[in-house]
Amino acid sequence: MDTRARIAWNLRHHRSAQKLTQEVLAVDARVDRTVISDLERGKYNVSIDLLDRLADALSIDISQLFSIPLPGERPQPMKAGRKPKV
Repeated sequence: MDTRARIAWNLRHHRSAQKLTQEVLAVDARVDRTVISDLERGKYNVSIDLLDRLADALSIDISQLFSIPLPGERPQPMKAGRKPKV
């Protein structure tokens, strides 16, 4: 697994473990939601500054975005679609 894929996997893993949507994480990290989507698909070359903001928004240490996942470990899927407006 290359570094970009590892960051993508860990970002999705921590986001889904905290039951955060891409939109909520994007707002907290001060980026567009599409950036989060691109990062989780490994399509975006992320900067250290953005990694810092993402780690802060997830309340984790930046090093956790570089950890090697255990074999067979996968993030839990989240419900698709937007939440209904109240």
